[in-house]
Amino acid sequence: MTREDGFHEDYRQSEEVRAGSERAFGIVFAVVFTIIGAWPLLNDAPVRLWALGIAGGFLAAALIAPKILNPLNQVWFRFGMLLHKIVNPLVMGLLFFITVTPIAVIMRMMGKDPLNRKIDRDATTYWIERDPAGPEPDTMKNQF
Repeated sequence: MTREDGFHEDYRQSEEVRAGSERAFGIVFAVVFTIIGAWPLLNDAPVRLWALGIAGGFLAAALIAPKILNPLNQVWFRFGMLLHKIVNPLVMGLLFFITVTPIAVIMRMMGKDPLNRKIDRDATTYWIERDPAGPEPDTMKNQF
């Protein structure tokens, strides 16, 4: 059965993607800003107090009143969905062109045709006889 857009598959999201909880959002951002604030300590540089202050604010909001983080959580979630729509096709395209395409080019250069797609004008059939012939036809009645 074909859909109205002419495709067999339906690539729309089957289940609704929801943003994470405000408390988890606040704690994650508190950890990230704590790392940003403490990172200079690795090079004997002073701590970034502004980042630690932001981390404290996120942690306090997450633990005391997580609802106030809702607008930031929604903006962050929408930003993530936008990145998903941009990055996912790029990564899949790169994966295809870096792996599948070179293999296809190499196989063509070597004359390989695993699907046996060459047209043989002298052949009466393209049927491939199996030896041994395979399972008995009776075994195919109740496949599932």
